[in-house]
Amino acid sequence: MRHMRFFSFIFSMFLFVPSAGGQKNVVSKAELDHFEIGRHTFFDVGPPFDFYELLLVRSTGSGSVVQRIILTPPGNACFAPAKIETVSASLTESVSALLGNTSPCAIPEKELRRELKRCKNCIVFSGANITMRAPCGSQSRLIRSDVLDRDMFAVAPNTPEHTSWTMQLLNHLDQALGSGVMEKPAFSVLGEDQATETKLDPEVQRGLESGAFDELFPKEKEKLSSIYSAAQVRLPPPSVQLVGSLPFAPQDPAIPQYPPLARAARIQGLVSFTVFLDTHGNLAAPIFAQGHPLLLEAVREAVRTWKFTDTARGQTISASIQFSLNCPTSSK
Repeated sequence: MRHMRFFSFIFSMFLFVPSAGGQKNVVSKAELDHFEIGRHTFFDVGPPFDFYELLLVRSTGSGSVVQRIILTPPGNACFAPAKIETVSASLTESVSALLGNTSPCAIPEKELRRELKRCKNCIVFSGANITMRAPCGSQSRLIRSDVLDRDMFAVAPNTPEHTSWTMQLLNHLDQALGSGVMEKPAFSVLGEDQATETKLDPEVQRGLESGAFDELFPKEKEKLSSIYSAAQVRLPPPSVQLVGSLPFAPQDPAIPQYPPLARAARIQGLVSFTVFLDTHGNLAAPIFAQGHPLLLEAVREAVRTWKFTDTARGQTISASIQFSLNCPTSSK
């Protein structure tokens, strides 16, 4: 009878074995040929305060390739539009080697839930919400991790096992990809942190458009597909234009660059000035009659290179330059 109970117990264990979330050997890490990670990094200083990253890891014949797509949500529609940055890197390690001794399909769901509850009532100023999606059998599994500010910055953070493994994996991928959101300036000034956009793979682009990656950010109110859609809106860039120069116009004049600090401070308007051209054709420094101080130096640097015809020698010339941000007017 005891033997019968024992075999009945063993048989029932096979019947009620949990799916990929609880069974440790459904899919070994050696069988995984790809995985995806969504990472929402947030800071208490900025703007920007939030960065959404999508990391796509795929096997290749000689190792693996990782692509990182950073999507920054829009702040002010004109001065901080949504943007996309992407970079790829080839790795000599296979997907299995990248995962180390851990199989995403074998991590017990109970342990993941316990790690997520470790600091339920903590006040977290900076951190990252991370979700890995891995194919486990016929289904995909989502592995969630919350990285707290102490995990990122403390000397002895006491980070739990699976969260620590996730951080180490991401750190390895980030090193291969180069500087990311942690290296971005706390306060981005327009013109100093311009994104270099590269063309997305058509399949990835369709996934972003359709919301196929939205489930990698389950805690966030903002959907990845919405940020991607906002980044497709192209606003007119700021412009600088010579609107008048009397009684003589300069020949092929240099137009001032819009100062980044003036753009960040949302400064625009007309700069009016006079310049004197002596009898030898030398141009004196401009005398300003109107214009914001943050715009004047850019005008001064451009005007000093202006050239006029000989008939303008010995004359005083009045000119105006218009700086326009070209921000869309908000509809009420």
